[in-house]
Amino acid sequence: MDCRVIMAGGDVWMRGQIGGALSNESDYDLALMVSDFLENGSAGGDSWCSSDSDSAHLSDLAHLAEKIKFYKCSVAQYESDLASVVHSLILSISENNLHLVKSGPCNASCLKSTLVKLLRHSGYDAAVCSARWHGSGKVPGGDHEYIDVVNHSDTESSERLIIDIDFRSHFEIARAVQSYDRILNSLPVVYVGSLTRLKQFLPVMVEAARSSLKQNSMPLPPWRSLAYLQAKWQSPYQRHFNLDEQNGNGVFSFDHKQCSGHLKMLQSEIEADRLLKPKSNDNNRRHKPVRSYSLFRNL
Repeated sequence: MDCRVIMAGGDVWMRGQIGGALSNESDYDLALMVSDFLENGSAGGDSWCSSDSDSAHLSDLAHLAEKIKFYKCSVAQYESDLASVVHSLILSISENNLHLVKSGPCNASCLKSTLVKLLRHSGYDAAVCSARWHGSGKVPGGDHEYIDVVNHSDTESSERLIIDIDFRSHFEIARAVQSYDRILNSLPVVYVGSLTRLKQFLPVMVEAARSSLKQNSMPLPPWRSLAYLQAKWQSPYQRHFNLDEQNGNGVFSFDHKQCSGHLKMLQSEIEADRLLKPKSNDNNRRHKPVRSYSLFRNL
């Protein structure tokens, strides 16, 4: 979904993150919500600054930043191992490997499909998940596309891990104050982890967004509400293992400027993050083998 409302002066009020295209019903539902918000709940025009001007709000944001830092550190070993594998696989992808997997706007489905193929070749039970929900009350309907990996244990139980390759975009807001931007940029650019841990981030980011917007006399838009964010990963979904076979059109395209740009951004962010992290001397980490560099010959 890529839905934008451009205000006077070119400000982007709402930007939907990459994912599957909305159905007509969901698109209409969200359009009505945006229109109603701008007509009846838009911000006053007296405060357009984006600096931290209120010490109370600044204190709130500092407290929320500490929560985010804590949640980022509360990572199980198998989640950390999977994140390392995912990052390595993303770095191995070139724009020539991005094939069109559906008609209409791609919205990085090609990148998600390629990453799923690499994960499955590396032995993971990975799939592209397409979630869709209907509007209810103040929550507009919509859909979202992400990746999951089912972690099967020896005890016959399994845990579902979420991979969202555009995680920060879910929390972008207009006129963000500097302290909110710092919190936003502290989030992982690619989320890899359990649904339980992901759900911990959501109320904190909603509260941080509300605090930032309040400093500019702006209300929290419905597409940044907790209920809307929760719907993206908690709604009913379908797992797809091979999107180009699913669509069955056999059409390939390398002219994905937006997707190529997103891939380059991801790779740049991952490389920068690796430079900031201290090197680990732990040689006993139990990664599944990453054989990505030769896989594309078989895709």
